Amino acid sequence: MFVDQVKIYVKGGDGGNGMVAFRREKYVPKGGPAGGDGGKGGDVIFIVDEGLRTLMDFRYQRHFKATKGENGRSKSQHGKNAEDLVVKVPPGTVVKDDDTGEVIADLVRHGERAVIAKGGRGGRGNIRFATSRNPAPEIAENGEPGQERYIVLELKVLADVGLVGFPSVGKSTLLSIVSSARPKIAEYHFTTIVPNLGVVETEDGRSFVMADLPGLIEGAHQGAGLGLQFLRHIERTRVIVHVIDMGAVEGRDPYQDFLTINKELKEYNLRLTERPMMIAANKMDMPGAEENLEKFKEQLQEDIPIFPISAVTQSGIRELLFAIADTLENTPEFPLHHVEEDETINRVVYKHEKAEQDFIITRDPDGVFVLSGEKIEKLFKMTDFTHDESVRRFSRQLRGMGVDDALRERGAKDGDIVRLLDFEFEFIE
Repeated sequence: MFVDQVKIYVKGGDGGNGMVAFRREKYVPKGGPAGGDGGKGGDVIFIVDEGLRTLMDFRYQRHFKATKGENGRSKSQHGKNAEDLVVKVPPGTVVKDDDTGEVIADLVRHGERAVIAKGGRGGRGNIRFATSRNPAPEIAENGEPGQERYIVLELKVLADVGLVGFPSVGKSTLLSIVSSARPKIAEYHFTTIVPNLGVVETEDGRSFVMADLPGLIEGAHQGAGLGLQFLRHIERTRVIVHVIDMGAVEGRDPYQDFLTINKELKEYNLRLTERPMMIAANKMDMPGAEENLEKFKEQLQEDIPIFPISAVTQSGIRELLFAIADTLENTPEFPLHHVEEDETINRVVYKHEKAEQDFIITRDPDGVFVLSGEKIEKLFKMTDFTHDESVRRFSRQLRGMGVDDALRERGAKDGDIVRLLDFEFEFIE
């Protein structure tokens, strides 16, 4: 199975900061607190778009950050929530966390959506901290940081374009030139045993998946040669490109090749002949190819576009790819004859999660005590250190979590340095 895979970074927006403010209108004595809350940061949301086929777009943009919530304002005005960042992915995309390998989302149907990185909540303004004992608090919170993670997108790919033709007509060579697929290419028949797939991108940025379907030979539909393995690929293809050796290197007649393969496609009974077809007249650099092409055109009764190309000199390839991309845009999906088992089941896994430790204490070589842990770091980031009252609240929270006692147990003495992220403070008994 060919998997298109890419690793990207996503980050939810941080929440906006809460504000410390007081009412100062002329006729409102003892105006009281009036600092609003910050807005919520944007989520990063993936949504399935059936118009996409490949993960090609993620090769160019690998960082996705949602915007930050607006900060709270005075006069009790709350900040605005940020817009979510919506990212389109092709159907069949599996999203995994890069660190844990856990599957975050399995996106199959058009319009399905999943939150991949949550935005942080907004920090509370000083209105929220007023109590009867402290009616004019100088405390506000900073916004909660958005979730950030590296994720891996995997897409199990079925081909949009199938290359058919006799063995050794140059299908693998053509695929290796137009995509970054590296099929095995050699001078003998049946070099290709499984379908080689490659993601092809045209100069104007359209992308599709091309499969080099292993050489069809007479009787392949009965299982001769490599017939049945790649039925799934050939069933999904919307455009069939017939690669014909116009140089007649093997001594066969190009038109006879065309008839034989078409007969095979009919025998498969997958309505393959209803699909749009193109002819890639390959090996045009060989002597005698021009004459063979003229003769072939005379013999061909059907109205099928012919593109003279040479995989070796790369002439005519650009025009062929543009024509394929145009045809794909105007060709509907063909319904599959059998439902694929893995796509119909959408399982949800419920796991027991261990409670995270609030904090961890370690020591650096220079003797400094280092505090770390998701909960304590989030508290730190949400504390507004410009107001003494906020700082006092932070130290009360640390004491409540048991940080002071834990530091004492580790042997911290009066005046020792404690580090949390980039911030250092003294341990005071």
